[in-house]
Amino acid sequence: MRGNSFGKMLSMTTFGESHGLAMGVVIDGIPPNLDFSYEKLTSWIERRRPGKIEGTSSRVEDDVPEVLSGIFNNKTLGTPIAVIIKNTGQKSSDYDSIKNQPRPGHADQVTMDKYHIRDYRGGGRASGRETVSRVVAGYFASLILPDLEIETSKILLGDGKIFELNRDFYSYLAQIQKKYDSIGGEITLIVKNCPKALGEPVFDKLKADLAKSLLSIGGCVSFSIGDTSLVKKAGSEIVSNLELLGGIEGGISSGRQLMMTVGFKAPVSIGDLAKTGRHDPCIIPRVIPVIESMIRFVISDHYLRQRAYE
Repeated sequence: MRGNSFGKMLSMTTFGESHGLAMGVVIDGIPPNLDFSYEKLTSWIERRRPGKIEGTSSRVEDDVPEVLSGIFNNKTLGTPIAVIIKNTGQKSSDYDSIKNQPRPGHADQVTMDKYHIRDYRGGGRASGRETVSRVVAGYFASLILPDLEIETSKILLGDGKIFELNRDFYSYLAQIQKKYDSIGGEITLIVKNCPKALGEPVFDKLKADLAKSLLSIGGCVSFSIGDTSLVKKAGSEIVSNLELLGGIEGGISSGRQLMMTVGFKAPVSIGDLAKTGRHDPCIIPRVIPVIESMIRFVISDHYLRQRAYE
């Protein structure tokens, strides 16, 4: 299987299956002498950990990171950083019924078609469990640009309801979970303090790399940069309000705040499998830290590329 690595000057390679021994990531390109905090790393991981948020999967994982290399005396060495997180909450018996019956809407059948073998337990490599490795990478990327701020400004669910990231949102998802159903939605994010002049005007546009990184997250079906109404605006309206462009012009960051919207389909683990409680009725609550991590990683990668030019 190819396609497990991402990035250029700053790169990550993730590994591990949902019900295997561990998930892991190797991050290459982190500069030396950056301050490392194990406590901050664990707090990043905690935000996406299953079993912690109302209206999400009941699978419980300890998610304790083990840093294998690249750190000495709480400083980065500039060498590859390897981190593993052991899987402790597997319940593979939940998947016995689908051993020979691929789930519709999942990667089960296409994985079998492509590789002629699949780990049916929890989706294997295609599981959302893979994203814990991305969150680890996002923490280390944050050491490069610590002033970068990312905010969730709006959540628009598939039924038209609009929420902020608060208890009302989680309670609403819990109601959907009790019905053994699921829902999708869009997340609009604002990125502040992004350096200007990041990205290239052709194939390595900043927005193109952001799109690839976010669309690579399981369940992600759409990405747009700028105001969601941008395609409906006349040229005269755009020229008079450049904020509508979302902070990127010609593929290069302008120094204005970035604005982007990411869409996720409803999870299709419903019905009998949903009754185990080990599914998410909506991906959004636990995927936000993953989105933030990928945004940080892309911007940090482009920052290192630009610094190399200069």
